[in-house]
Amino acid sequence: MNKDQILQKLTALCARGEHCQHEMLEKMSRWEVDEATQAEVMAYLTANRYVDDERYARAYANDKIRYNHWGRRKVEQGLWQKHIDKDIQQRVLAEVDDELYVSILRPLLRQKRRTTRANNSYELNQKLLKFALSRGFTYDIIRQCIDVDEDSFDEE
Repeated sequence: MNKDQILQKLTALCARGEHCQHEMLEKMSRWEVDEATQAEVMAYLTANRYVDDERYARAYANDKIRYNHWGRRKVEQGLWQKHIDKDIQQRVLAEVDDELYVSILRPLLRQKRRTTRANNSYELNQKLLKFALSRGFTYDIIRQCIDVDEDSFDEE
């Protein structure tokens, strides 16, 4: 493939959805494009804002939190795997309010509480804690949700 064909394919791909620099470089590597051409293509894509890692990180974090019900740690790990700069990760994740995490985690824990078998409340809370940690939520948010849910669960 020549440079124009590569640009045409990648701009069409970027027009359909958000992609990061790492994904574009990986794709060009699979196509066995030489590094000089990769650098030129990436310069064009970033200059014309087809690829913007910060915009990608915002969209990624938003989608994973709202639709996949992931917590901060799991989103952070996903962004790290996409080779998003640490500064961008921190800025994007700082924009997400803790209340959003709480509003997502609370229904997840309620649903999990109904389907989890345990001999006592301590064992149940440990299972819920482990579940929430596996979804990437931080301990302080988990504790906050488990404590509130435990109180409302006792009242029912």
